[in-house]
Amino acid sequence: MTVGTGVITGWSIAHSNANIDTIETACSASPSELLESLLDQPAVTEAVCLQTCNRAETYVVTESPGAGREALRSVRPDVPDAAVRELDHEAALRHLMRVACGLESLVLGEDQILGQLREAYLTARSMDAIGSVLETGLTKAIHVGERARTETEINEGVVSLGSAAVRLADRETALTDATAVVVGVGEMGTLAASALAPEVNRLVVANRTRKRAEHVVDTLDGARAIGLDTLPAAIADSDVVVSATASDAPVIDRTTIEAVDGTTLLIDIAQPRDVAPPVASLPGIDLYDLDALESITGETTERRRSAAQQVERMIEEAMDRLLTQYKRNRADEVIAAMYEGAERMKRQELQTALSQLDAEDELTPQQRETVESLADALVGQLLAAPTKSLRDAAERDDWSTINTALQLFDPGFEDRSQPDQHHRPAPASELAAVNTGITGADGSDDD
Repeated sequence: MTVGTGVITGWSIAHSNANIDTIETACSASPSELLESLLDQPAVTEAVCLQTCNRAETYVVTESPGAGREALRSVRPDVPDAAVRELDHEAALRHLMRVACGLESLVLGEDQILGQLREAYLTARSMDAIGSVLETGLTKAIHVGERARTETEINEGVVSLGSAAVRLADRETALTDATAVVVGVGEMGTLAASALAPEVNRLVVANRTRKRAEHVVDTLDGARAIGLDTLPAAIADSDVVVSATASDAPVIDRTTIEAVDGTTLLIDIAQPRDVAPPVASLPGIDLYDLDALESITGETTERRRSAAQQVERMIEEAMDRLLTQYKRNRADEVIAAMYEGAERMKRQELQTALSQLDAEDELTPQQRETVESLADALVGQLLAAPTKSLRDAAERDDWSTINTALQLFDPGFEDRSQPDQHHRPAPASELAAVNTGITGADGSDDD
């Protein structure tokens, strides 16, 4: 896509305002499905969807915030209003930076979210859903996330849900002599296995495809790989089970653990859940899910508070530069339209003048070149001051001046600004947001 105008509108359903069941519901449709649905809407020019085990977020670019909210309503999951945080342009940009830096994560500063955001960006790009507005915002967010981890200590200590699960297991049981089972060899499962391996006596890694589990255990001393067909027997002999598959249905239910004799600690960090809820009521089973990790992550938050303040300052500086960049881009668009309009007028008048001069006495090539150079110089000199004024106007958020210039120099502006038959006219407050490309409908920031 090459669209360069519009504003970002989005919503976030995350652990800060929703429980795991709500987030699970919000992730019922895949990012690709959501993107396809959004891109089918004429008002949407760009879109991106981010889904992790503790958040579901969708962003669109449209000509107005109202059109963005309307588009998002069409794909909004059936969850309580209180679980949905709506984000207008500036708030969305700041939020994406905070997400990339790990400030919005359950584990403050965790590393996995940066890769997940990058993957969401690449998925959207592969579907031709990224234009210059999201390209600028997402790449800036990813860059700030990288800086946060290299220039501060925001990711020191517990840096993933996998390592947080191991910390919880260590709190609840003695790991030194324990037998542990990790179910799933995705990113989170692999991290959990790596964190458990040096802490436990025996480690079993289970996966639907045993070959993938074998690939993981090759890097872990003393671990062995199994398929899910032998998972019940492995759980029966275990003290700790950490489950982190990408299965759409539970992989651990009553039949899976019926042979358990004693006490087994189950930690379910999958989304959707790997452990069927009724398992929690069975004797000998201590079940913990993502919500239970908050006590562990709270300790990490305290240790990283100073680093988080550094990252906050980093984000504010990046936001200032990003908003200035958006303003300059918008001003440059208007300036380009102004020069294009002036160039059209210059060509018309120059052709008329040259024709008249040729009629009286045919001009030499040198004379024609002199007249054309004069016309170019006049256009350049006449537009130099308006160009500076427009750039200054963008810096001052003086979008009345910008719009006036668009109407004067871009004949197609009036046609493009009219609502089509599918959309109502935008209120004046939203037109202001369209012009700036940097604020919400009320010009505020809810972050």
